[in-house]
Amino acid sequence: MAKSVSYRALLWQTIAWTVILELITVILRFGFALESTRDTASTVGRLTFGLRIHHSYIGIALLPVAMWLDRRSPAWSTIILALGLGLFFSDMIHHFLVLWIVTGSPQFDLVY
Repeated sequence: MAKSVSYRALLWQTIAWTVILELITVILRFGFALESTRDTASTVGRLTFGLRIHHSYIGIALLPVAMWLDRRSPAWSTIILALGLGLFFSDMIHHFLVLWIVTGSPQFDLVY
């Protein structure tokens, strides 16, 4: 990571993205009673050939993008890195903390 961006800024941006994304996920899941496996299998599931795409996968895919941008645009690199980490941590928190406590299962399905 470029020296012009502090690790503290990255940490706070990552925490902010994690909280925002998890709030959206919880609202969609419990406020609107949406379940990814049930509600997107016939649409997204067809596009992904039955593989379930968790938002943590997208977060992991953003990490090399952030590294590539690091020398070209440190500010954007930090934002993309924080977003990628936020997506990853939000998904882990959602499945292995929130869902496990509320439903008794992490519901981390790999296929629809």
